[in-house]
Amino acid sequence: MSEENNNLGDDIKKGAEEAAETVKETAKEFAEEAKEALGSQENKKMLAGILGIILGSLGIHKFVLGYTKEGVIMLILGLLGIFTCGITSSISWIVGIIEGIMYLTKSDEEFYQTYQVGKKPWF
Repeated sequence: MSEENNNLGDDIKKGAEEAAETVKETAKEFAEEAKEALGSQENKKMLAGILGIILGSLGIHKFVLGYTKEGVIMLILGLLGIFTCGITSSISWIVGIIEGIMYLTKSDEEFYQTYQVGKKPWF
């Protein structure tokens, strides 16, 4: 009976060590993925901000952030400028510049929380 208890205790100890190692590896992988995710958010922030300033009337910065509907709206307004003597494309261009500047002036965490987590599509 005593030998059985020792074997059982050894099995429990071995299982606990394996579980601890698995948790440690999982936590390490999670930390690396989170670091990569935050790093990519900074790249999206910079890319969306610059595209908003340079090509704001086409709404490309919206597509970069995953706002397809809003990107299409800005693209249509930009292209309608051909028929409206530039009025709609000017409005779309001004919105793009404002948004581009807003993206670039926010901290990385604020940008991520607002536009990636909170999915705030306009201003």
